Amino acid sequence: MNKIVQQTNPIYERIDVRPVTPTIGAEVFGVNLAAPLDDQTFREVQTAFAAHSVLFFRDQSFDHASQKAFGRLFGDLAIHPAIAAPEGHPEIVPIHADENSTKIAGERWHSDVSCVEEPPLGSILYLHTVPEIGGDTLFSSMYAAYDALSERMKTYLEGLTARHDGEEQYRGRYSADDAGRQYPACDHPVIRTHPETGRKCLFVNPIFTKKINDVPRLESDSILRMLHEHCAKEDFQVRFRWQQGSVAFWDNRCVQHLALWDYYPNTRSGFRVTIKGDRPV
Repeated sequence: MNKIVQQTNPIYERIDVRPVTPTIGAEVFGVNLAAPLDDQTFREVQTAFAAHSVLFFRDQSFDHASQKAFGRLFGDLAIHPAIAAPEGHPEIVPIHADENSTKIAGERWHSDVSCVEEPPLGSILYLHTVPEIGGDTLFSSMYAAYDALSERMKTYLEGLTARHDGEEQYRGRYSADDAGRQYPACDHPVIRTHPETGRKCLFVNPIFTKKINDVPRLESDSILRMLHEHCAKEDFQVRFRWQQGSVAFWDNRCVQHLALWDYYPNTRSGFRVTIKGDRPV
């Protein structure tokens, strides 16, 4: 994606964009994501993505090929470091929970795979099977979380880095035999600048961020605990109620999300593709 200047009130001619909250999230109508998009429609989706950070689409019908094709409009696709993919589709991440599940992916606030050197640009989740009630996903704006910090806290955090590590999250979770496998870990800035909008946002999360570097452990633990609680404030959030054939496309660089598991023993199932990103700065 090229650098995008965010528009205060963008004009859309090919799609219908309806903001869900003033802070984050918009529903988009009038586009079939499984079909090739013309240049103007793609630019309008791109503009809406930059403006709202997470987009919601209804009544879509992806297969693996069309879901990957839509994702590739925004960049190369990533392969997950731990979750097994369907045969022949290494870029596809199955998202599934049913009566036999003992845990699900994403039960805590997180930014997808932030432990890799170049965390994803974004993720596109398509659900073909949803419970009648429950299974919502919450999204939180890290732009809003940064903006709401005091100036003193912004000054304190500026220039700090933190360790993101996938070991605890992935070891033994998706494979019973991963003894010789090494899971990624990397240092990232606590405050990052979005490469397209130029806005600053917080980039720490409870699943992957283990320690703020170059400060005592007690100080790190205390600051991270405060930041995690701060990032989960309702004022920064939008809540998405899934329907069969719904798609959510979120900006992993400035959004955290949490999947609710309030639908057991019912089934919630679909597939995700993840778009490669770049190293946070």
